[in-house]
Parts: sequence; C-alpha cells; structure tokens
Amino acid sequence: MDLRIFTEPQQGASYETLRRVAVASEEAGYDAFFRSDHYLTMGGSGLPGPTDAWTTLAALARDTSRVRLGTLVTSATFRHPGVLAIQVAQVDEMSGGRVELGLGTGWYEEEHAAYGIPFPPLKERFERFAEQLAVVTGLWGTPVGETFDFTGEHYRLAGSPALPKPAQAKVPIIVGGSGKRRTPALAAQYADEFNLPFAELDDTRAAVQRVREACEARGRDAGEITFSAALVLCCGRDEAEVVRRAGAIGREPAELREHGLAGTPAEVVDTIGRYAQVGITRFYLQVMDLSDLEHLDLVAQEVRPQL
Repeated sequence: MDLRIFTEPQQGASYETLRRVAVASEEAGYDAFFRSDHYLTMGGSGLPGPTDAWTTLAALARDTSRVRLGTLVTSATFRHPGVLAIQVAQVDEMSGGRVELGLGTGWYEEEHAAYGIPFPPLKERFERFAEQLAVVTGLWGTPVGETFDFTGEHYRLAGSPALPKPAQAKVPIIVGGSGKRRTPALAAQYADEFNLPFAELDDTRAAVQRVREACEARGRDAGEITFSAALVLCCGRDEAEVVRRAGAIGREPAELREHGLAGTPAEVVDTIGRYAQVGITRFYLQVMDLSDLEHLDLVAQEVRPQL
C-alpha cells in the first residue's frame, strides 16, 4: 500500500508552507506529495490566496529530490492541452522524472467566475476533458522528429513538433471520479491510475468494478491500472489527540471516523485494510492542517509499518 500526502492549498497556504510539507513528506518516507488545482477557497478567508499548481510543482521539483509530485486533479478548464503538455513535460524534466498528471473536467463554478475562466456545461466539460487526454498523450507519444495533428470539436493542432518530451518514458496519467459511464471508459483508455476521491467503501467497490468492466470491454488488462482512494486524515495516538486534530480543521471525530481516515493508528490501519479488500492499493492522505508536521511523522512511524 503506497501512502501519499495530498494537500488543499487553496484553503490557505503560501509556497513556503507547501515546501515544508513536501520536504517533510519526503523525509518521512512517503511515496509522493500531491496538491489540488483550485483557485478559490471553499470556506474561510483562504489567505494568503491561491497558488498555481504547476508553478508550485515546478519549484518543488527543485526543492525535493525523491518524492513524486502531481495533481489531484488538474482542471481541464484551466489550461489548453498543448500548453499543459509543455508545462508537465518541463516540470518532469526539472524533477528528474518524478511527475504524475491527474486530470479532470473541473467542477467548482465559483472559482471560474472569480477569475474569469469560462465554465461550460458538464457535457462540454467532459468533451473537452476527453480531447485533452487525447492531445496530451498524443503529443508525448509522438516520436521525436515527427509531427502531431489533432482535429476535435474543441481543440485543433496542426503540424505540432510535439516538444518537449517528458524525462520519463511515460508520465503516469490519473483519471478519477464517480461517473458511471464516461469516466470508466476514459480510465480504461488512458489511465495508469484510477482515483476515487472521498468515496464510501461500497461506492469505491462499485467504481473499481466499473473500471475493470470497461477495461475488459476495451481488451485491456485491468491489472495495468493502479486503483487509489483519497480521504481526509485525522490520526492521533490517543483520543485526546484525535479530538485536537479534528478541532483544528473544524470537524468532529465521529464524522471523520465515518467518512475519513480517522482515529488511532490501529483504527486507520483497519480502515485502509477495508479499502484494500475492494482493490485499493494506494492512498492519498488529505492533510488539512499544514502546520502539523507531527501528524505526518505519526502516520509514517505507526501506520505505514503495519500495512
């Protein structure tokens, strides 16, 4: 079971705060440091204001040396696919081949309004998402010296040199979500990893099965896909510590135990084990209090060795 740290800096975090968490994640032995791609807080002031996901990851590529870096998930509404392919390839080169790209449709309408970003209806967002997956993977997969062309409903590329190339032979693509038809089909076609964010156990089981069925329909081995989950983390050595950490993020311990990864290390291990039984082999630990680096150490020392 891989354990990755996942942050939501739009809730309020400077680059220096994110750097400290990323470095602490690396030093504690976590597999990866990921961040969301949002430009507006979902509660509270959000001070000092949003940070751009790929600008952040470019800096972290130089400020870390081992931990993998990526997004859950980059919004297809924020960037043109050709530009995104260049950005990700460059950050991958800067990191020595440690980047992963989570890509999604975009869903938070208020942040689009706040920063003047067009927000199409859901059907069009899915269409754009599918075309972006085709363009990004097509650009990276075009041999050096050849050109890439694409004609879609929303994007057209003509005679692209398809450069630069990532440092990795293949940047892992993460597709996620609870959609019942198009999401599993896109995952079966493009994904190296399928992620279920904040889903209950039964919903996770059903989503994993849908992706497996989509792979079978496409003639792809579902074993090629890593299945992952993301849940908010609230772990404490005892109940007093659990209560303190829950209070620091404005949540109740009982609610976090029901819907997140919460409780003592033994409780967290038990919850992870239940998800493992339905096929999850990677967990993104959503850390909301970015000042509490001891939280990362506790899980690294007392949860990870039991997995």
